[in-house]
Amino acid sequence: MEAGKRTIRDIFNRGRNLEIPFFQRAYVWDTEQWQRFLEDMIMVSTTKRPYFLGSVILKQQETSSNKDSILTVIDGQQRLTTLNIFLKALCLKNNSDNDFTETFKKQRDKSIILLHNHNDQESFNRIVNLESSTVFKDVSENDNILSAYNFFTENITEDDLENSLDFFNILDNILFVGIDLGYEEDEQQIFDTINSLGVRLTTAELLKNYFFKRDELDNYNKYWKQIFEKDDETKIYWDREITTGRLKRTFIDLFFYSYLQIKVQEPELKVKTDDKIDFSRVEHLFESYKRFIRDYNLDKTEILEEIKKYALLFKDNFNFDIIDNELTAESGIERINAIIFGLDTSTLIPYTLFILKNVEDEHKRNELFAFIESYVMRRMVVKATTKNYNQLFTDRLISNKILSKEQFVQYLESRNDKVNYLPNDTELKQGFENSILINKQTAGIIYLIESKIRNRYKQATGLLGISKYSLEHLMPKKWENKWNSVSTKEAKDYRNFKLKTLGNLAIITQSLNASIRDSNWPTKKRGSGNKEGLKHYSGGIETLAPYLDLDEWNETEIEKRSNFLLKKATEIWTAEEITIDNDLENKKIEISEKTQFTQSTPQQIGENSSIEQNGKIPIGEYVRKTFSELVKENLIDRNEIERLQRPDYSKSTFDIQFPFMVKENSTFYEKVRYWKNQYHLNGELFFVCSQWFEVPANNDRPYYEAWLRKIGIKPVANTVYKKLLASA
Repeated sequence: MEAGKRTIRDIFNRGRNLEIPFFQRAYVWDTEQWQRFLEDMIMVSTTKRPYFLGSVILKQQETSSNKDSILTVIDGQQRLTTLNIFLKALCLKNNSDNDFTETFKKQRDKSIILLHNHNDQESFNRIVNLESSTVFKDVSENDNILSAYNFFTENITEDDLENSLDFFNILDNILFVGIDLGYEEDEQQIFDTINSLGVRLTTAELLKNYFFKRDELDNYNKYWKQIFEKDDETKIYWDREITTGRLKRTFIDLFFYSYLQIKVQEPELKVKTDDKIDFSRVEHLFESYKRFIRDYNLDKTEILEEIKKYALLFKDNFNFDIIDNELTAESGIERINAIIFGLDTSTLIPYTLFILKNVEDEHKRNELFAFIESYVMRRMVVKATTKNYNQLFTDRLISNKILSKEQFVQYLESRNDKVNYLPNDTELKQGFENSILINKQTAGIIYLIESKIRNRYKQATGLLGISKYSLEHLMPKKWENKWNSVSTKEAKDYRNFKLKTLGNLAIITQSLNASIRDSNWPTKKRGSGNKEGLKHYSGGIETLAPYLDLDEWNETEIEKRSNFLLKKATEIWTAEEITIDNDLENKKIEISEKTQFTQSTPQQIGENSSIEQNGKIPIGEYVRKTFSELVKENLIDRNEIERLQRPDYSKSTFDIQFPFMVKENSTFYEKVRYWKNQYHLNGELFFVCSQWFEVPANNDRPYYEAWLRKIGIKPVANTVYKKLLASA
């Protein structure tokens, strides 16, 4: 890399071309920028003092020895284009066009140095090749190139020509901050540094420039423009941005990620496992494409042919707007869309696209989609981990060519998979009774049930989109002042627990007024004064309306509604009999309703737990004992202590919803979530999370042991540990 001051003559070296790459958008400066530019040029010409016009980043391209050197304009397109247009208008008005030619056209053949891409090429070349001053008529409002030329031609006055504007004064005094990159250097890093307030180039923009050169306009029109830039509707679709995890990603980036994950699974390519892992990293998607095509000797045109086919399928089938519209009861891509975009499960997209491409029989395809819905929703109800979804839906199911419901079932059975398992009806029942889910998940579960059981011919009101409903606690969290009291602390705890479960939650068309939300049951149903209640906002909702005729709402009714939802869920989300060798499943214990509640609360595992399972001490005791030893031996560094107090780090590391450890004055501290024992670390007192589970739906042991390994501790026989030696 070379950097420093550059003059206009340095930039426009007559022995090379400057090329605007495909990823650069059209010229966008307008009247405000043109007026400021003209004033600056008058000032420079008058004062004859150096004037910095900004930065220009140029990157050397690989060329054969018999071809002229080509540099790509990474940054500076708007300034260089405006400079050309302005000085062309000035020279024509001054009858000195030869001065322009000697600076901005190549010495050998007088061809144009600054080569625009498809967006502006025709208009720019038209201006640069003018032989006399003119004003273009009937210029399109989108043609900023011709408009800029007209502006300068009309606003450079005779007085300016006589007293102010001088071509050579401008040529000698305009300076740039120039950065020249070799063809191996990373332009993105430099671009981001210089334009720290700007917008990072998207993967799609970089890929467009990677796939197409200036002489490949036909291929560009065939494989890109017609697919991604055909019209405004098409551009809006591909530019749509959604949140996936912690990232915002456009549809076009989601598509390119999905296609790559499908492509790398082709057995004949023999893509290395390490490469598959590297290629799955969203943040390196552009580099992954380049390396994949290069290392596996792929033909760009063949790749573009496939991209075209997959992209058309993607656009025809993936519809974000489904969350705002009535959802069909029929199994198929629309319901999968609702799950993907309404419930933030974008990890399903690669596998779904793979199915769309390879399963032609609509009945077979919809049968498979129905099973995917059952699989995802059952796991959501029981709070099964989604940590392995990325691997499952972007790798395993695709690489094994799972293209039918039967194959999916066989795959789960053959894997003896305790992580990616399909919950059975017993586990589903426990989920409806005991799972406490985030609002979006709860609303999604109830909405998808509603969309299946709703009698659309009978109901006067139509079903809205999933995004149009609010979630309501039928028995409010703040029940103590206006609802019947309970006699014991145990009964109070039980009520506080049950009101957070699915049986007490409902979707309604609009949030209740705060004063109604916490009212007693009769008021909450009918409303008060001008404030409407549940009956008004139930809108014929069949998962709610029948219960609004009840005179009382309590724990018993919550259980009844839970059983109703469960019955409908088992009918909708059917489960194939899958035999998995699961010790916990084989050792089920009959427990009372009260005991079920106790085991589902945060106190279920932890202190006073001494029962061994499969030769292992229970996970809660395992965490307490090993963590105590870690503290005693001073094996946790300060940075890790800081990280363990963050909810995001705890979620990604342990799959828990709150910090692993907190101080007593922390906003995250709740007694029910942490052991009462305090740990002394760096002179401060901490409480450690007590909520550890080891059931098929939620197994925390692998995450905790993975963390031990991360900090240099090796679990041995799941009961003890030893410090890894640095030399090991």
